[in-house]
Amino acid sequence: MGYDMLTILGPTATGKTQLAVRIAMKINGEVLSADSRQIYRGMDLGTGKDLDDYRVDGISIPYHLIDMADAGFQYNVFEFQREFIRSYADICSRGKFPVFCGGSGLYLEAVLKGYKLTQVPSNQPRREELSLLSLEELSRLLKSLKNVHNSSDTETKNRAIRAIEIEEYLKLHPELDFEFPAINSLIIGVQFDRDIRRDRITKRLRQRLDEGMIDEVKALLENGLTPENLIYYGLEYKYITLFLTDELTKDEMFERLNIAIHQFAKRQMTWFRKMEKEGFQINWLDGFMPMEEKVALIMKLLK
Repeated sequence: MGYDMLTILGPTATGKTQLAVRIAMKINGEVLSADSRQIYRGMDLGTGKDLDDYRVDGISIPYHLIDMADAGFQYNVFEFQREFIRSYADICSRGKFPVFCGGSGLYLEAVLKGYKLTQVPSNQPRREELSLLSLEELSRLLKSLKNVHNSSDTETKNRAIRAIEIEEYLKLHPELDFEFPAINSLIIGVQFDRDIRRDRITKRLRQRLDEGMIDEVKALLENGLTPENLIYYGLEYKYITLFLTDELTKDEMFERLNIAIHQFAKRQMTWFRKMEKEGFQINWLDGFMPMEEKVALIMKLLK
Protein backbone atom coordinates (compact mmCIF):
# COMPACT_ATOMS: atom_id res chain seq x y z
CA MET A 1 0.00 0.00 0.00
CA GLY A 2 1.15 3.56 -0.63
CA TYR A 3 -0.27 4.79 2.67
CA ASP A 4 0.92 4.40 6.26
CA MET A 5 -2.55 4.71 7.75
CA LEU A 6 -6.26 4.94 6.94
CA THR A 7 -8.30 7.68 8.62
CA ILE A 8 -12.09 7.49 8.77
CA LEU A 9 -13.79 10.64 10.03
CA GLY A 10 -17.21 12.24 10.03
CA PRO A 11 -19.81 13.80 12.31
CA THR A 12 -21.53 11.85 15.06
CA ALA A 13 -23.96 9.02 14.22
CA THR A 14 -22.62 8.27 10.73
CA GLY A 15 -21.43 4.69 11.31
CA LYS A 16 -17.70 5.43 11.26
CA THR A 17 -16.73 2.73 13.74
CA GLN A 18 -18.55 -0.07 11.93
CA LEU A 19 -16.81 0.92 8.70
CA ALA A 20 -13.39 1.14 10.36
CA VAL A 21 -13.81 -2.33 11.85
CA ARG A 22 -14.87 -3.85 8.55
CA ILE A 23 -11.87 -2.36 6.79
CA ALA A 24 -9.52 -3.44 9.59
CA MET A 25 -10.74 -7.02 9.11
CA LYS A 26 -9.87 -6.81 5.42
CA ILE A 27 -6.40 -5.35 5.78
CA ASN A 28 -5.13 -7.02 8.97
CA GLY A 29 -5.57 -3.76 10.82
CA GLU A 30 -6.24 -2.37 14.29
CA VAL A 31 -8.33 0.67 15.17
CA LEU A 32 -7.07 3.83 16.89
CA SER A 33 -9.88 5.97 18.31
CA ALA A 34 -9.94 9.72 17.61
CA ASP A 35 -12.61 10.55 20.17
CA SER A 36 -11.83 13.00 22.96
CA ARG A 37 -14.32 11.43 25.39
CA GLN A 38 -14.03 7.71 24.69
CA ILE A 39 -10.68 7.77 26.45
CA TYR A 40 -12.56 7.81 29.79
CA ARG A 41 -13.43 4.63 31.66
CA GLY A 42 -17.06 4.33 32.76
CA MET A 43 -18.24 6.81 30.14
CA ASP A 44 -19.64 4.39 27.59
CA LEU A 45 -23.19 5.09 26.44
CA GLY A 46 -22.73 8.84 26.75
CA THR A 47 -19.71 8.80 24.46
CA GLY A 48 -21.17 6.34 21.97
CA LYS A 49 -18.35 3.89 22.65
CA ASP A 50 -20.23 0.96 21.07
CA LEU A 51 -17.53 -1.60 21.92
CA ASP A 52 -19.70 -4.38 20.48
CA ASP A 53 -18.97 -2.88 17.04
CA TYR A 54 -15.39 -4.13 17.34
CA ARG A 55 -16.55 -7.74 17.11
CA VAL A 56 -17.83 -8.95 13.73
CA ASP A 57 -18.63 -12.53 12.70
CA GLY A 58 -17.01 -13.83 15.86
CA ILE A 59 -13.79 -11.91 15.25
CA SER A 60 -12.61 -9.18 17.65
CA ILE A 61 -10.69 -6.30 16.12
CA PRO A 62 -8.18 -4.75 18.55
CA TYR A 63 -8.77 -1.10 19.43
CA HIS A 64 -6.58 1.54 21.05
CA LEU A 65 -6.92 4.94 22.79
CA ILE A 66 -10.16 3.96 24.52
CA ASP A 67 -10.60 3.62 28.31
CA MET A 68 -7.22 5.18 29.09
CA ALA A 69 -8.19 7.58 31.88
CA ASP A 70 -10.57 7.64 34.82
CA ALA A 71 -13.70 9.74 34.49
CA GLY A 72 -13.10 13.07 36.21
CA PHE A 73 -9.61 13.53 34.78
CA GLN A 74 -9.19 16.35 32.26
CA TYR A 75 -7.22 14.72 29.47
CA ASN A 76 -5.54 16.94 26.88
CA VAL A 77 -4.40 16.72 23.28
CA PHE A 78 -0.71 16.45 24.20
CA GLU A 79 -1.30 13.32 26.26
CA PHE A 80 -3.37 11.97 23.40
CA GLN A 81 -0.53 12.54 20.94
CA ARG A 82 1.93 10.70 23.13
CA GLU A 83 -0.40 7.73 23.52
CA PHE A 84 -1.15 7.76 19.80
CA ILE A 85 2.57 7.59 18.98
CA ARG A 86 3.04 4.62 21.33
CA SER A 87 0.02 2.74 19.96
CA TYR A 88 0.82 3.54 16.33
CA ALA A 89 4.40 2.31 16.72
CA ASP A 90 3.19 -0.85 18.45
CA ILE A 91 0.67 -1.62 15.69
CA CYS A 92 3.24 -1.09 12.94
CA SER A 93 5.89 -3.13 14.76
CA ARG A 94 3.57 -6.13 14.68
CA GLY A 95 2.91 -5.83 10.97
CA LYS A 96 -0.65 -4.56 11.43
CA PHE A 97 -2.20 -1.62 9.57
CA PRO A 98 -3.40 1.42 11.60
CA VAL A 99 -6.99 2.57 11.07
CA PHE A 100 -7.59 5.94 12.77
CA CYS A 101 -11.29 6.60 13.36
CA GLY A 102 -13.32 9.31 15.03
CA GLY A 103 -14.89 12.72 14.95
CA SER A 104 -12.89 14.92 17.33
CA GLY A 105 -11.39 17.47 14.95
CA LEU A 106 -8.62 18.64 17.27
CA TYR A 107 -7.43 15.08 17.93
CA LEU A 108 -7.62 14.17 14.25
CA GLU A 109 -5.56 17.21 13.26
CA ALA A 110 -3.07 16.66 16.07
CA VAL A 111 -2.17 13.40 14.34
CA LEU A 112 -2.73 14.20 10.67
CA LYS A 113 -0.80 17.47 10.81
CA GLY A 114 2.04 15.72 12.60
CA TYR A 115 2.78 18.65 14.89
CA LYS A 116 6.51 18.87 15.54
CA LEU A 117 7.26 19.48 19.20
CA THR A 118 10.43 20.36 20.97
CA GLN A 119 11.66 18.13 23.77
CA VAL A 120 10.94 19.33 27.29
CA PRO A 121 14.17 20.75 28.78
CA SER A 122 15.44 19.70 32.18
CA ASN A 123 14.78 21.96 35.16
CA GLN A 124 17.64 21.40 37.62
CA PRO A 125 16.29 23.50 40.53
CA ARG A 126 12.94 21.72 40.30
CA ARG A 127 14.66 18.33 40.09
CA GLU A 128 16.59 19.09 43.28
CA GLU A 129 13.33 19.97 45.05
CA LEU A 130 11.65 16.81 43.85
CA SER A 131 14.62 14.62 44.79
CA LEU A 132 13.83 15.31 48.46
CA LEU A 133 10.50 13.45 48.09
CA SER A 134 10.04 9.70 48.38
CA LEU A 135 8.96 7.63 45.38
CA GLU A 136 5.51 7.29 46.95
CA GLU A 137 5.21 11.08 47.31
CA LEU A 138 6.42 11.59 43.74
CA SER A 139 3.85 9.08 42.51
CA ARG A 140 1.06 10.94 44.28
CA LEU A 141 2.23 14.24 42.81
CA LEU A 142 2.38 12.77 39.31
CA LYS A 143 -1.13 11.35 39.69
CA SER A 144 -2.37 14.83 40.58
CA LEU A 145 -0.96 16.11 37.27
CA LYS A 146 -2.04 13.31 34.93
CA ASN A 147 -3.68 9.91 34.77
CA VAL A 148 -0.80 7.47 35.31
CA HIS A 149 -1.63 4.47 33.12
CA ASN A 150 2.01 3.87 32.18
CA SER A 151 3.52 2.18 35.26
CA SER A 152 7.07 2.75 34.00
CA ASP A 153 6.69 6.44 34.92
CA THR A 154 6.80 5.50 38.60
CA GLU A 155 9.28 2.62 38.58
CA THR A 156 12.14 4.78 39.91
CA LYS A 157 12.56 8.22 41.45
CA ASN A 158 14.40 9.49 38.37
CA ARG A 159 11.61 8.37 36.04
CA ALA A 160 8.95 9.90 38.28
CA ILE A 161 10.86 13.20 38.55
CA ARG A 162 11.23 13.38 34.77
CA ALA A 163 7.54 12.61 34.24
CA ILE A 164 6.58 15.38 36.70
CA GLU A 165 9.01 17.75 34.99
CA ILE A 166 7.34 17.09 31.62
CA GLU A 167 3.80 17.52 32.92
CA GLU A 168 4.59 20.76 34.74
CA TYR A 169 6.40 22.16 31.71
CA LEU A 170 3.53 21.34 29.34
CA LYS A 171 1.04 23.04 31.64
CA LEU A 172 3.13 26.21 31.36
CA HIS A 173 3.83 25.76 27.63
CA PRO A 174 0.70 24.21 26.08
CA GLU A 175 1.76 25.33 22.62
CA LEU A 176 4.55 22.76 22.52
CA ASP A 177 4.43 19.23 21.16
CA PHE A 178 6.63 16.14 20.87
CA GLU A 179 8.44 14.45 17.99
CA PHE A 180 5.83 13.02 15.70
CA PRO A 181 6.24 10.38 12.98
CA ALA A 182 5.55 11.43 9.39
CA ILE A 183 2.33 9.63 8.46
CA ASN A 184 0.84 9.49 4.97
CA SER A 185 -2.83 8.73 5.57
CA LEU A 186 -5.70 8.12 3.19
CA ILE A 187 -8.62 10.13 4.63
CA ILE A 188 -12.20 8.92 4.19
CA GLY A 189 -15.20 10.95 5.33
CA VAL A 190 -18.69 9.54 5.95
CA GLN A 191 -21.66 11.87 5.79
CA PHE A 192 -25.44 12.03 5.38
CA ASP A 193 -27.41 15.06 4.26
CA ARG A 194 -28.45 17.38 7.07
CA ASP A 195 -32.05 16.17 7.53
CA ILE A 196 -31.05 12.49 7.57
CA ARG A 197 -28.21 13.27 9.96
CA ARG A 198 -30.64 15.01 12.32
CA ASP A 199 -33.01 12.02 12.23
CA ARG A 200 -30.15 9.60 12.94
CA ILE A 201 -28.89 11.69 15.86
CA THR A 202 -32.32 11.90 17.49
CA LYS A 203 -32.98 8.18 16.99
CA ARG A 204 -29.58 7.31 18.42
CA LEU A 205 -30.13 9.55 21.44
CA ARG A 206 -33.46 7.87 22.23
CA GLN A 207 -31.82 4.47 21.88
CA ARG A 208 -28.98 5.30 24.25
CA LEU A 209 -31.40 6.70 26.82
CA ASP A 210 -33.41 3.48 26.59
CA GLU A 211 -30.21 1.47 27.05
CA GLY A 212 -29.46 3.18 30.38
CA MET A 213 -27.49 6.35 29.73
CA ILE A 214 -29.15 8.13 32.68
CA ASP A 215 -28.14 5.26 34.97
CA GLU A 216 -24.57 5.55 33.66
CA VAL A 217 -24.38 9.21 34.67
CA LYS A 218 -26.06 8.46 38.01
CA ALA A 219 -23.44 5.78 38.72
CA LEU A 220 -20.61 8.22 37.96
CA LEU A 221 -22.08 10.68 40.46
CA GLU A 222 -22.52 7.93 43.05
CA ASN A 223 -18.89 6.91 42.55
CA GLY A 224 -17.66 10.31 43.66
CA LEU A 225 -17.64 12.56 40.63
CA THR A 226 -19.13 15.98 41.25
CA PRO A 227 -21.78 17.53 39.00
CA GLU A 228 -19.11 20.04 37.94
CA ASN A 229 -16.82 17.15 36.89
CA LEU A 230 -19.47 15.77 34.58
CA ILE A 231 -20.76 19.08 33.24
CA TYR A 232 -17.17 19.73 32.07
CA TYR A 233 -17.53 16.90 29.52
CA GLY A 234 -20.55 18.56 27.91
CA LEU A 235 -23.41 17.16 25.83
CA GLU A 236 -24.89 13.98 27.37
CA TYR A 237 -23.02 14.32 30.66
CA LYS A 238 -23.91 17.98 31.06
CA TYR A 239 -27.62 17.74 30.39
CA ILE A 240 -28.27 14.44 32.15
CA THR A 241 -26.42 15.79 35.20
CA LEU A 242 -28.63 18.88 35.12
CA PHE A 243 -31.65 16.55 35.03
CA LEU A 244 -30.37 14.43 37.92
CA THR A 245 -29.71 17.55 40.01
CA ASP A 246 -33.28 18.74 39.35
CA GLU A 247 -32.25 21.73 37.28
CA LEU A 248 -34.07 20.38 34.20
CA THR A 249 -37.12 18.18 33.73
CA LYS A 250 -36.66 15.00 31.73
CA ASP A 251 -38.39 16.53 28.69
CA GLU A 252 -36.27 19.69 28.94
CA MET A 253 -33.14 17.56 29.22
CA PHE A 254 -34.01 15.60 26.09
CA GLU A 255 -34.89 18.66 24.01
CA ARG A 256 -31.85 20.68 25.02
CA LEU A 257 -29.49 17.71 24.64
CA ASN A 258 -30.91 16.82 21.25
CA ILE A 259 -30.39 20.39 20.02
CA ALA A 260 -26.86 20.48 21.47
CA ILE A 261 -25.86 17.27 19.66
CA HIS A 262 -27.21 18.63 16.35
CA GLN A 263 -25.16 21.80 16.89
CA PHE A 264 -22.12 19.69 17.74
CA ALA A 265 -22.46 17.69 14.48
CA LYS A 266 -22.68 20.95 12.56
CA ARG A 267 -19.46 22.17 14.23
CA GLN A 268 -17.79 18.89 13.32
CA MET A 269 -18.64 19.39 9.65
CA THR A 270 -17.36 22.98 9.83
CA TRP A 271 -14.06 21.67 11.22
CA PHE A 272 -13.74 19.08 8.45
CA ARG A 273 -14.42 21.74 5.80
CA LYS A 274 -11.68 23.84 7.39
CA MET A 275 -9.32 20.89 7.12
CA GLU A 276 -10.10 20.62 3.41
CA LYS A 277 -9.37 24.33 2.92
CA GLU A 278 -6.02 23.77 4.62
CA GLY A 279 -5.10 21.11 2.07
CA PHE A 280 -6.36 17.81 3.47
CA GLN A 281 -8.00 15.64 0.82
CA ILE A 282 -11.07 14.03 2.36
CA ASN A 283 -12.71 11.40 0.16
CA TRP A 284 -16.37 11.69 1.15
CA LEU A 285 -18.68 8.67 1.04
CA ASP A 286 -22.47 8.77 1.13
CA GLY A 287 -23.55 7.18 4.40
CA PHE A 288 -26.34 5.34 2.56
CA MET A 289 -23.85 3.46 0.38
CA PRO A 290 -23.99 -0.26 1.28
CA MET A 291 -21.18 -1.38 3.58
CA GLU A 292 -19.75 -3.73 0.93
CA GLU A 293 -19.50 -0.87 -1.57
CA LYS A 294 -17.85 1.42 0.98
CA VAL A 295 -15.29 -1.26 1.81
CA ALA A 296 -14.60 -2.02 -1.86
CA LEU A 297 -14.11 1.66 -2.71
CA ILE A 298 -11.74 2.23 0.22
CA MET A 299 -9.75 -0.88 -0.70
CA LYS A 300 -9.39 0.47 -4.23
CA LEU A 301 -8.21 3.85 -2.95
CA LEU A 302 -5.73 2.24 -0.56
CA LYS A 303 -4.14 0.29 -3.39
